[in-house]
Formats: sequence, structure tokens, C-alpha cells
Amino acid sequence: MWLQRSPGLAAVQAVVICICAFHATTAMDIPLEVLGHVNIEQLPTITAQSPSSLIAFPFDESFPMTCEAKGNPEPEFRWTKNGQEFDPSLDPRLMKEEHSGTFVIPNNGNLTEYQGTYRCFASNKLGTAISKEIEFIVPNVPKFPKETPAPVVVEEGQPFTLKCDPPNGIPPLQIYWMTINLQHIEQDERVSMGLNGDLYFSHAVEKDSRRDYCCFAHFPRIRTIVQKNAMSVIVKTRKGDSPESANAILERRPSLLMPSGGKSEKQLVKGEDLKLECIAEGYPTPQVEWVKMDRQLPVKATLESHGKLLIVPRVEQKDSGKYMCKAKNPLGEAFHYFTVTIEEPPEWVFEPESQLSMIGSDVFIKCSASGSPRPTTTWRVNGVPLQESPAANRKAFDDTIVLHNAKPSDSAVYQCEASNRHGTLLSNANIMIMNLPPMILTNNGEDYSAVEGKGVMMHCKVFSSPPSTISWSKDDSSESVEGPRFTVHDNGSLEVYNVEKGDMGQYTCLAKNTEGSSAIDAMLYVKDPTRIVVAPEDRQILIGTMAQLSCLAEYDKSFSNDFELLWEKDDMEITLNYTENSRYLVEDGTLHIVNVSHRDQGVYTCVAKTPVDHDTASALIMVLDVPDAPENLVLSEHKSKSVKLKWIPGDDHNSSTTEFIIDYEESKWEPGNWKELLRVPGNHNSAVLKLHGHVDYRFRVSAVNDVGKGPPSQPTERYKTPPAAPDKNPENIKIEGHLPHEMDINWEPLLPIEHNGPGLEYKVSYRRQDVEEDWKEHTVKRHSFVVRNTPTFVPYEIKIQAKNHQGWGPEPKIVTGYSGEDSFFWTCPQEVTSVPSAAPDDVAVEVMNGSVVKVSWTRVHKDKLHGHLGGYRINWWRLRTLVDSKKSHGDKHALTFPGDRSHAMVPGLTPFSEYSLIVMTFNGRGNGPGSHPVNFKTPEGVPEKNPVFRVTDVQRHTVSLVWDPPMEPNGILTGYLLEYQLINDTEEVGPLQTIDISNPDTTKWILRDLEPVSKYKFYLRSCTTVGCGPVVSEECTTTLETTSILASTVGLSKSALPSPPSTPKSPVTKPTRSTIVPVLLNVSSAVSDSSANISWISGGEHTQFYIAYMNHREGHWKISEALDTSKTFHVIDGLKPETKYTVRLVPNSWVDNSSIFEDVITTGSTGLASIHGGISTQGWFIGLMCAIAVLTLIVLIACFVNRNKGGKYSVKEKEDLHPDVESQGMNDDTFCEYSDNDEKPLKGSQHSLSREIKAGDSGDSLVDYGDEDAQFNEDGSFIGEYAGRKEKRASTEIKATVQTSA
Repeated sequence: MWLQRSPGLAAVQAVVICICAFHATTAMDIPLEVLGHVNIEQLPTITAQSPSSLIAFPFDESFPMTCEAKGNPEPEFRWTKNGQEFDPSLDPRLMKEEHSGTFVIPNNGNLTEYQGTYRCFASNKLGTAISKEIEFIVPNVPKFPKETPAPVVVEEGQPFTLKCDPPNGIPPLQIYWMTINLQHIEQDERVSMGLNGDLYFSHAVEKDSRRDYCCFAHFPRIRTIVQKNAMSVIVKTRKGDSPESANAILERRPSLLMPSGGKSEKQLVKGEDLKLECIAEGYPTPQVEWVKMDRQLPVKATLESHGKLLIVPRVEQKDSGKYMCKAKNPLGEAFHYFTVTIEEPPEWVFEPESQLSMIGSDVFIKCSASGSPRPTTTWRVNGVPLQESPAANRKAFDDTIVLHNAKPSDSAVYQCEASNRHGTLLSNANIMIMNLPPMILTNNGEDYSAVEGKGVMMHCKVFSSPPSTISWSKDDSSESVEGPRFTVHDNGSLEVYNVEKGDMGQYTCLAKNTEGSSAIDAMLYVKDPTRIVVAPEDRQILIGTMAQLSCLAEYDKSFSNDFELLWEKDDMEITLNYTENSRYLVEDGTLHIVNVSHRDQGVYTCVAKTPVDHDTASALIMVLDVPDAPENLVLSEHKSKSVKLKWIPGDDHNSSTTEFIIDYEESKWEPGNWKELLRVPGNHNSAVLKLHGHVDYRFRVSAVNDVGKGPPSQPTERYKTPPAAPDKNPENIKIEGHLPHEMDINWEPLLPIEHNGPGLEYKVSYRRQDVEEDWKEHTVKRHSFVVRNTPTFVPYEIKIQAKNHQGWGPEPKIVTGYSGEDSFFWTCPQEVTSVPSAAPDDVAVEVMNGSVVKVSWTRVHKDKLHGHLGGYRINWWRLRTLVDSKKSHGDKHALTFPGDRSHAMVPGLTPFSEYSLIVMTFNGRGNGPGSHPVNFKTPEGVPEKNPVFRVTDVQRHTVSLVWDPPMEPNGILTGYLLEYQLINDTEEVGPLQTIDISNPDTTKWILRDLEPVSKYKFYLRSCTTVGCGPVVSEECTTTLETTSILASTVGLSKSALPSPPSTPKSPVTKPTRSTIVPVLLNVSSAVSDSSANISWISGGEHTQFYIAYMNHREGHWKISEALDTSKTFHVIDGLKPETKYTVRLVPNSWVDNSSIFEDVITTGSTGLASIHGGISTQGWFIGLMCAIAVLTLIVLIACFVNRNKGGKYSVKEKEDLHPDVESQGMNDDTFCEYSDNDEKPLKGSQHSLSREIKAGDSGDSLVDYGDEDAQFNEDGSFIGEYAGRKEKRASTEIKATVQTSA
């Protein structure tokens, strides 16, 4: 609200002012909105003018003298030049612009006549505004005088000065001293250039003699460089004088060449650079020092020109004072004192302001300025000095003008000018005297939106004279809005704080003064605040991946079309262009950053924005990456076998470095191959590296963090260690006795880098352990040695020491080994063996469960081992199943248990069976004799799964199932558990129905009362008294109508019968669009290398079907054209040789589970027929095979009779007692010759522990036991693998001899 003021101050304080500044000019402008309603006269105001100095550079085409002004009526312009009237329109060479005071001086002649000081006047009937003075400067081209300087002759050691005396020109001026060839004259403590451009020499030396000293003056503003004629310097040397006299003349105390005298004064304008110089002469060359009296030199002060020039940039008042320079050498000192005074150009303290005042008021115009020296103030009115335009009601008081009882005729432009020797300030103040009723410039009916809880400003801009009182009311109320939440500002605006819902409504602004009143309405709407409800969260993102930041906001529903959700990164808005290359995508408020890189790290801000408010939430994205390579690798503390490596870690990219990896590369053995040397913790940046001798190393470092290993650093310089004795001895020493009376010693040789120098050798020392004897020593270069003529299997102590040209390695460790193992002579003098000679005793079996037993025994005495104990071996075989009493030996199995032990676990047995086993020991030569066989029985278990389970007939309400009994019932089969349930293609399944079949001989079943066209799943398990075995399952879909899907099993070929266990197939039908399924009988196939002939017999009416086939390698089905059942065969051509195919006869032209017939065929090799149909079906071939079989049988009978006649021993009886004495396998044709065991594994000899064992060879002979190692821990857990093995049969006589010897 406006308050009532006293009459004297009202005119000054109660005004509406709009200030427009240009070149320090202020003016009061009538708003355009007012001028649109009433025609108000307005004083002129200068809006544009040229700078205070306008230089006519020769390269410019023209020079505008600018003067622009505004006012009502339009101003008229006039100019003065050097205080005299100047009319540009009278000079035809000047270009004048209409409705403007600007004129242009062209650069097409002599400009000197235009040189001078100009001022522009802009006038209308109300008053006159003036511009600053504008100085137009026409520079002369600077030139050095054309003169030939006389040579400067100086004696050696004396000072001299070369004068430059540059011409006057437009500053700045830059001076250079160069030779005629444009080579700079070298400056130093002895030679320097002064601020005036002269070149000073502290003392002359002989090299100063030259004839081309040139001074160059550069005027950059006018782009001009001028050169002074070359000057000559002749230095006279004093070579003829004695050295003593020469030195007496040359050495002298300092004196100042510049400045002269002992003190001087320096005046500067604030903001300029203070430059003080002291150039001294003397010998030796004086040194210059600077001090400021009573205080230190300014911090910003610098020294240049070898300490001779002191510079204080941008001086202030505190930099004024006394400075001293001191030049000194060993012979004395010279001083100069500077008194520095800082002055200031004029600055406004109170600049006069434009005013709009009402008639009859008192008007105060104030103007004051500061400066050093103090500025003088001059007043003008309409451009005329105040004293030349008197007024009765106007009085001047020092810095203030007062207009008493102002009238409209007092409206004028008052100018205040403040100046001193450093500059001038000019200000125009428009004083307007008038009365106006209130004019509200804000539009009526404005709508404002505010957010609940925030503030709002409603405007009411008023122009009037005298000033208006402004009040606001709400909803047609006569009362003004009041309270702590409402404020009416001086400009008429109403501000509401902490807006509430009840503040919504219509507001009225009323403006009143003595001339009248005016009012406008405004509508305020209160909105719900915008609020981010799901803010983005800080993320650590792996480089190269995608980052996602989510942001969801709530806002007032009225802003549905105006709401924006923006994203910023580091306070810069992210631009979304949605192109292929765009890395930023926003979808449903989530910001996606694709392929994150290091530059994506930063603070991301989500901005939820409506027209009236916004909310923000920020999150930090930190980009994770492997560390950068370490830098600045430095080697220090060089020693013979170590060096210290230091480095500076690289950026860890927000994942702390966990360790550093130091690699090395050497140049001799494996150049270019980097190997890891050392790892140090991530908080270290140095490491002492232990090195080998005689190696040329270089190193690099990589950093590791949780992301991974970073790139390696640049390698260090090479560091070569001196040769040294070996610092280690060979390791992994092996002592073996391959032959009796010999001991082989082998060891792992030192790596080349471990040699530590040239000439590596090994000293092998050995002695018997069981007797006292001296060490026997041998030096070798290889890494093996054979000790001959040793006793059999006795312990030795061995040690191996490395040696090179530098000396011996450390004292080696002693290891123990044995010489070659024992020998036994059998009936054949040449046969030599050393297997154990005794079998384990007290073999016992403890049955743990149906498939695992524990076997224990008494260890074989070490005297019977004849060598190192290798371990124990268990051989076992199945005698029979307890389901029947007939014995039938199964596959032979073996397990090897290394080391010295007395028990072991044997797994993988078949439940409800009788077994036999033996135990033997072995050493490096082979197996010893077996123990007496021990028989044991395993308890009953659950059956194996049924090998065949198929759907054979599917009707509308019934399904027929067939199956085969389990191959291994593992007990007495008690029956079957059949279950089924509805499984239509929905998430729901029907209840599980159970049928307990108690007859074990049942192998088929018909399920009734099923739902038509429904999918069922069937489950079958075989059961014993222990429980039921694993389940097998099948699926099928009942039909829509009752029909014969498959013919009866009578007369069906092999493909119509249940498939063998290896490839079980289940013919399943699905109801399809009332398809009539054909009935086919005796389906068979005949296969060649590239085709297959499929034949059949129709079992019903003629219908169509298709043949589909698939290459197992390719996996793609191919389907034939439609075939009629009346046709009896179809040939499939284009098959690949030696390839498996699945063939299906299907009722539809697509491949699904509805098949009439299915078989797997294999094409033969090129040119040969398949077993399904080639020569195997020919009569002559069958007859030939029968004849061969009869002849073979006759030969076998004759051999058997002959064998029984010539035998002397009961081989069968011996085999039953010792069924695995196979360690000395021999043939008749190798009698009396030593032979290794010639053993070959059986086909399919590896079995799983689930006892899925394929049938092997006949078990008639108990010597057919495997010898492949398989290892178990004592608890029966698997170590190796167990297998059956067939071995060559030895002759009956040899076996008898072996048994006797055992």
C-alpha cells in the first residue's frame, strides 16, 4: 500500500521509474502501454553515441560519429566541434542519416581537417540532452628521423647506452632491439632495455662491437612497425696494458644509469600497472634488489628484466608509498627512492536520476562524484550552463539542485558533469512535471496458478502522477486482504505466502490518486504440488553395460498436457533425439543409458515440471572399470639380487585396487615373453623385487580391482644383475629302480633364469642309509644319473647341489630312495619277476546294503612284497541271481586301492544276487597271488524300470497298455503299480488314479471309462517286497469315435511290436479333423546305401497316408506325397550313405506324435546293402552260412576230445581255487621268455554305479578278471573307475606250474 509522504519528499520517493542505461546515461521513459492510451510528451534521451575516443585508422573505410536519441516530440540534432557549432549537412563529403544525429566521415581524403572534439545535442520543445565529448583523432604515420647515428666508441669495461627515441604514435608501443638480419639482441644482467626503449650496457665487452644495432618500434593498433637506422658500437680493448692496470680500471662500484638522481615521483591511475626500473652500471655487474619502505612488497609484485624491473599489476591505494631499489656489487652499493602516488578518475557517488513529479511538488536533483584529485562538478540544463538559464524557483546547493513548487514548464533535461585530469563523467536526468490519473498497465482478467504450500505473485502495474494508493480485495469483498500471508509491494503486486486451497478465487486491484481511480480483476487457482514419489537411486555401473534410473512423479491432473519429466546430467539438460546413435532413451519415466562409458559418470537429476512448480531428485552414477595402467615406474636401490620398483597408481574407476601384479621380461632366454613375478596389496605403490643373477630384466605393473585386471604399464628401463652362485638346488628328486642292481636318479632341472650365471652343473652325492660309508660324488650337466651295481632294494641317501662359475648353491636337502627291486627265478631260468609272493589272509565280507559291501583282510608282510607296496586289488564277479538257482558267471570286475590298508568298500553290486571275490596285493612289477574266493549274497532291492511300456490301442473310452518285466527285478517281483491322470492342455490336471496289479506275470492292461478326446498320462512301476522301482510313463489322447487304430499283434512285423529297450518308441495318436487312420500290416524296410524300400500289406479299406523320414545329423523332417494303402511299397530315394534315419508312417501331411509305424534305419556303405534287405534275404547266402556253421561245430568237437585226452591237470579245479592268477600271462610259443601282461579292456567295460551293466563275454573261465585300476576311499567313495577285463589265456601246463609255486 502507498503511504502518505511529506510534500518535500513525495516528489522524490513516490515515483515510478524505468531506467535505461547507455554509456552511463540515465533517462525516465514513459511506458509504451501509457503512450498507447494518451499522448504524453517526453524529454529527449540519448540512446547511442560513439566512444570518447574515435581513432581514424588508415585501414578503415569510414568513421561513424554516432548520436541517437528518442523523445516526444521527436528530437532534433545538432553538433559542436571544439566548442563551436558544426553542421555536418553543410559538408558534402559527410554522409548524414535521416531522423538521426549520426554522420559518417569517409576515409577518402585528408582527415586532419576533421580532427577535434565533438558533442551531440538532441532537442525537442521540452528540453535538450547532450552526449559526451567525442575526440576524433587522426594519427600521423610514425617515422624515425632520417639520420645516420655516429658510431658509439667505448673502452672495454665502460658503460654505454644506445638511444632509441621512438616516434610518437597511437599506444600501445612495443620496442625491439635486433640486428639487420632480424636476430634479437641477447639481453641479460649486463645488457637490458629500459622502459623508454633505450638499450643499456652495464659494461662493455669485446663482443659488443658490431655495426647493426637496430631499434624497431611497433604500433599494433595502426599495424605499423618502423625501424631506426643501424647503429655501430666499437669497443676498444686494453690488451696493451698490464693485467694489473686493466683490472684496476674495470672494477668499480655501481651507479645508476636509469633513473637519474637519488629519488623520483611516480603518479598512476588506479587499475594501471606500476612499473619501476633501476638499471645500474659497474663491474662486476651489479645485482638489483627492491624493497618497499615500512612494509613488504605487494604479494602480486613480480620482477622482470633480470631483477631490474619491478611490476605491480592493477595498483590500488594500498600500493602507494615509497619504494627503494639497491644496486650492489662487491665494491659498493647505489640507491634510488620512488614515491608512488595512486590517483583515481571520477566515480559516481550519487548519479542524478530521472524523475516524474506532480505539479506543485518540490524536486531534488542530486549529483556527487569521487576521485583523485577531487573532480569538479558542472551543471547544465538542456545543454546550457545553469548560470546561463536562470529560473526563479530553482536553487543550487553544493551538489543538489532544488525546484520549488514545480510547474509543467520546469520539465527539462539536467546534465551533471564531473571531471578531473584522469577523466570525465556525464549524466542526463530527465525531470518531468505532470499530473495523470492511475493507468493500470497489467491486463484485466489474468489467470494465476499457485501450488498449495508455495507462494504466488499477482501483478498490478500502475502509471500515475501523483503516485497511486493500491489495494487488493477478494471475491467482491469491500475489505482489503490482510494478514501475515499477504503483502502488497510498492510496485502494486500482491504476494501470497504459503497458499491454501481457500485462497482460490477472484481478486481485484484498485488504484487511486487525486486525479482518479482504476481497477482490474485477476483469478487465482490453487493446484496440487508436483512431487516425485519414486526417486532415482545411486548406481555403480560396469562400463559397457546399460544403466537405468527410474523416476515417477505425482502432479495436479489439470496439467496432464503440460507436465514434463526431464533429465539433467551435472545440471545440464539431456537432449533426447531417439536416433540409432542415441545413447539416452527415456521410457515410462526410466532413463536408459546405453553402453555406459566414463563420461557418463556424474549426478543425474530427474525434473518433474508443471507450469507452476517442479520437483527434483538426484542420483549419482559411478562407472566401474578395470584400473588404468600405473605410471611413472622408477627403479631404485639397485642391488645384485634385488631392486626396488615404485609406481604411481592409475585411476581405479570407483573400484578400489585390490592388488598390483608385477611382471618381468628378460632378454636372453625368452625375450618378449612377460611372466608374473610378484603380487602386492592394492594399498602399496612400491615393492622390493627379488631377482636372479646374470639376467637382463625389465618390469611392468598391472592393477587389479573387483572388475578385473587392468592394462599393463609401460615397461621400465632394463636392469641387468651381475652373475652369482645358484641360490637354489634342484627339486622333485625321483629315485627309481627299474632294474635290479641299479638306481635311477632324476630331478627337475633349474630353469634357465635360475642359473644365476654361466657354467651350470649338478653334484650328485649318494650313500647307503643302512651302513656307515662316505658320500660318493659325481658332477654332471644333465638332470639324471644312474648308480649301478647296487644291492637289491636297499635304502640310499641322495643329495643334489647346483654349481656354476661363480660358486656352489646352498647346502642341499637329503632325500631317501631305494635301489632296484628283488628277482625270483621260476622253472624257466630266463624268466625274472618280482611281484608279491603272498596273498592277503582272513578275507571277510560285510554286506552294507543291496549294492555295497565292506571287504576286510590281513595285510601282506613286507618281506613278501619284494618291492614298494602299490596297494590292494579286489576282483569280484556275479555267480547268479537269487531269483533262480542256476549259476551263470557274470562280468568280472576289479577295484584298485592304493597304499597300505586293510579294508575297502565295493559298490555297484546288483541286489538279490550271489557274488564271489578275491583280494590280492601288487607292487611296481604287478599283482601277487589272489586270496581264497569268498562268496556272499546281497539282499533284495527294488526293481529296475520296465524296458518297454507302450500304448497299443486307443479308443473313445479305453486305452490298451503293454509292458515288459524289468530286466533286473532285484528280488521276487510281487506285481506292478499302474497310475494315470487327465492332463489336457490347461494348467489343471485330473486326480491321480491308481491300479495295484498284484500278478507279476501281467504284462498288459486295458483302462476303461476314459473321457473321449482327452489327453492322459500313464505311469508304471515294478514292485518287490522292498518297494517299487523307478517310474516309466507314456501319453496318449482318446479318440472322438471308436475305430481300429492298430491291427492285432498277430501277424505284425517287428516295427509293430514293442521297440527294444535301447530305442523305445511309443505310437501315440491325436484326434485330428476326423482323420481316418489306415490299418497296415507287415510293415518292413529294405535299405541300401542311398535308398530305402518301405513295404506293407493293407489291413482295411483303402485310405491315404504319408511317409516321413529324418536325417539324424540334420534333424529336419521330409514328407512324401500322399500314398494309398492299396499300393504295397514306396521307395525313399536320395539318402546319404552310412547315415541313420527315423522313418514314420503317418496319417497326416505333417509330423506329430500320431504315427502308424516308426523305425530307425541305417544306410549302408557305397555299393553294399543294409542288413535289412541285401544279400541277407537271398537263399544261397543263407545256405552257405548254415554249411559254415556245421563245419565249425565239427572242428570244435574234435578239438575238445583231443584236449581231454592229453591233459595232466584239472584246469577247472585250479581256476575255481585261484580264479585270477593272470599276472604271468604266457603263450606256448613264448615259453621260458619273460612277457608283460597283454591285457585288453572289454567292450563296454566302464559301468555306472547304478549297475546298468551290459552283457559281456562268457564267464566260463575264472581267470577272465579285469586289471584296470579303479580307486575308492575306505568309505567306498569313488577314486578311479572299475572295469572288467579279458586277458590272454595261458597254457594249462604253465598255469599249473604257477599255482604250485604260489
